[in-house]
Amino acid sequence: METVRRVGRLRCVEVEAKSVLNRVRGMPFGWSVNPYRGCHHRCVFCYARRTHEFLERDGVSEWGSLISVKINAPEVLRRELASPSWNGDEVAIGTATDPYQPLEGRYRITRRILQELVRARTPASLITRSPLVLRDADVLRELALAAGVDVSISLPTLDADLARRIEPAVAPPRQRLRAIRALARAGIPVGIAVAPVLPHLTDDPASLRAVYAAAADAGASFTWRSLLNLGEVARDAFFAFLHDEFPALVPEYERLYRTKYAPQSFAEEIERRAGAARASVRLAPPPALEPRPQPQLRLFG
Repeated sequence: METVRRVGRLRCVEVEAKSVLNRVRGMPFGWSVNPYRGCHHRCVFCYARRTHEFLERDGVSEWGSLISVKINAPEVLRRELASPSWNGDEVAIGTATDPYQPLEGRYRITRRILQELVRARTPASLITRSPLVLRDADVLRELALAAGVDVSISLPTLDADLARRIEPAVAPPRQRLRAIRALARAGIPVGIAVAPVLPHLTDDPASLRAVYAAAADAGASFTWRSLLNLGEVARDAFFAFLHDEFPALVPEYERLYRTKYAPQSFAEEIERRAGAARASVRLAPPPALEPRPQPQLRLFG
C-alpha cells in the first residue's frame, strides 16, 4: 500500500517495507539499511539512480523529485534485530540514499533507526552529505557508547561553486565542515569521504590536499575515497551534466569511461595522487570511547 503526498515540489511516496536489513556482497560491510528510496540531493554522479529503474521510474529526470519513505522501517528493523539468527554485525546506513536528506526533518526515520540500533546494541556506520546529522548527535553518542558507530561526511571538494553544480541540493562544503567539527566535539567518531573523486574536476593534488587539511582542522579522525564509476543510469545523468556544464571534458570522459570503471592505470594514478595528498595531513585522534559492557542476566532465587 502506498500513500502519495506533495511536499513542496517533491512527490513523497509513503510505503511499508517488508524487510529493512539488506545483505550486501563484495563490500567492506555485510549489511545495509536505507530509510528512503531516491534522494533529494540530486548529485549528478549518484550510482543509486539505478534504483529508480526497479520501480519503472526515470532515474535521470525524476531523481530528486520522487522519494519513497519507508515509514515502518524502525519497527521492521526492531523485529529483524531481535531474530535469533541475527549475529549483531555492523550495519551501514545510507548506502543507496542519504539518510539525512530534507525529508528526514519531517519523518525522523533515520533517528528512530539509530534508536533501534542502540536498543539492540548493534554497531553501525553512517554516510551523509547533510549537516542535519547534527540533530541526532545525542543518539549517535549513545550508539557509540553502546556498540560503536562512525559517521562519514561526503566532501569531494571545497570549491563551493563546483559543489553546487555537482551536488545541486546539498549544503555547501563549509557547512559540512562545521558539522564535522560539532560531531567531533560531541565525542562521535567522524571522518570524510572524498567520494567520488571526479577526473579533471576534483582530482587536482592541491584540491585534494585542501579537502584533507580542512577536514583534519575540523576534527576528522579518518578518511576514505572512491573514484567515480558510471554504471547504468548514472552514466546517462553524468554525461548530460558534462554536456551542459563542461562540454570540453566530454571526449576525455568518453575515453576514460568506455565501461563502468576507468582504466586500472588511471585509477592507480588517482590513488597515488590522493594518497600523497592525504599523507601530508595529520588527522585528529579518534575520541576515546569505551563501549558499555553488555548487561549480565542473572537468575534470582
